[in-house]
Amino acid sequence: MNRILAALCLLACAAFAADEKPAPPQNFTHRITGLFSPDRETALRTGVEKLPDVKLVSVDFAHAEGVFSYDPAVAFKGTKPDDITKRFDELIRTATRSTLGIAARSTTPRDKLTRIEIPVIGLDCQACALGTYEAIYKIDGVVAATVDYKEGRVTALIDSSKTTQPALEDALRKREVKLKTPPKTP
Repeated sequence: MNRILAALCLLACAAFAADEKPAPPQNFTHRITGLFSPDRETALRTGVEKLPDVKLVSVDFAHAEGVFSYDPAVAFKGTKPDDITKRFDELIRTATRSTLGIAARSTTPRDKLTRIEIPVIGLDCQACALGTYEAIYKIDGVVAATVDYKEGRVTALIDSSKTTQPALEDALRKREVKLKTPPKTP
């Protein structure tokens, strides 16, 4: 009798679950690492296409953020809520050959960020731009960074309570990136 009751209970639960519709995807904003030039958006879109349960809704290049649509229970099945960003990072790194990643959003309000520009010379390709970007984007306080090798410019949004332009310049020099110094006045 207990087996019959247990089987009926399982059938009732299965029927109830079959009637439930999956939760609709939600939009989540994540910081994107490796998005150092506008053409990297294509690599991001290609990588996200390899993740069947995640859609890229929009990209905010200036702040290195993207809005993604997904159901966490489906896209990151079995992942604890606190570990979703880490798991998403692993998946996007795999899908993009480790050229892009996902990170937690900056907690610094946008109106508290400082935009700095550092003129550089000698960058002549995308690989040089990547190396330049890698010299600064992991520095605590750098929220977003871009490198325009054609214009010879590194641009960063920083939390000035955590880092400074001279700290970024030092990091660039350590990576042997040549800074364009202003002409000396006589």
